[in-house]
Amino acid sequence: MFGNKPAGSNPSAKVEKLSGPKEIPGLVQNYLVKDRKMDPDLVRIFKATVRKREGDDQKAFNIRIFDEGDTTANKVQIKDYTTFDTYPNLIVYDGWFSETTKQVELTEKKSANQDVTILSLDEIQKQIEALTEPGSTTFFYMARGPSSGGPLGRGASVVELTPQVEGKKQKKYKIYCATVVDMKPVGKGDKLWDSDKAKDIAKWVKEAHHKRLY
Repeated sequence: MFGNKPAGSNPSAKVEKLSGPKEIPGLVQNYLVKDRKMDPDLVRIFKATVRKREGDDQKAFNIRIFDEGDTTANKVQIKDYTTFDTYPNLIVYDGWFSETTKQVELTEKKSANQDVTILSLDEIQKQIEALTEPGSTTFFYMARGPSSGGPLGRGASVVELTPQVEGKKQKKYKIYCATVVDMKPVGKGDKLWDSDKAKDIAKWVKEAHHKRLY
């Protein structure tokens, strides 16, 4: 009959509109710092997606917290809260909070990588000089640079002891930049430069091997 609606349709039903990633809400930031002992600087770097929580509390939300560097390294674009239904392995904290009751409940799904050791210039140099097998590599997490992922946010620098080719003049070390996934470089990455001096490489690495900035 003319005017009939398809079975199961509900013209009055509202389509849920979800917001994109944003800064972690202040209430949850305070909880992470005070109760989870998370570095305040890292809390401000991480992002969150939220979704209205079912129930009578109009200011209660489900929340998923993540590291943008990690999602970029995994080539995943976070659209909203539901994106993590497909990529649950990228969630750092999952839970809910209420702005009415000030209650926060979070479950840690993966490490926030807060305890990475920042090496000194001397330690970096020694690690490079310890390479003895041609083709062997060592890597250092970076807080600045063209790559992404890892505990310092910007991937890693990979140093390789160059395999020697007879009759070909080569420098001792090759330096690459690499994306980091699950705390390990994805291959050697893109070659940046090469050098004969471990000390020069160590100085270059140290300039970007420091506390995370973003």
